[in-house]
Amino acid sequence: MEIIFSVTQESDGGFVAECLSHDIFTQGNTWEELRRNVREAVTGYFFDQPKPTAIRLHLVRDELFSCA
Repeated sequence: MEIIFSVTQESDGGFVAECLSHDIFTQGNTWEELRRNVREAVTGYFFDQPKPTAIRLHLVRDELFSCA
């Protein structure tokens, strides 16, 4: 089983991750910290059941700029 997190970058540079299929949310100041926090959050969420075999982090970039 693979679970997918939607990741957005905050204006301060940190990252927020939200699992699309389970109620798992976490954040990190760097990409590496986010990866560690996601792994820890998934381990905690699935502590008494089979853990996913893979975690996918999908970075969503939303950019707005003027065309004038």
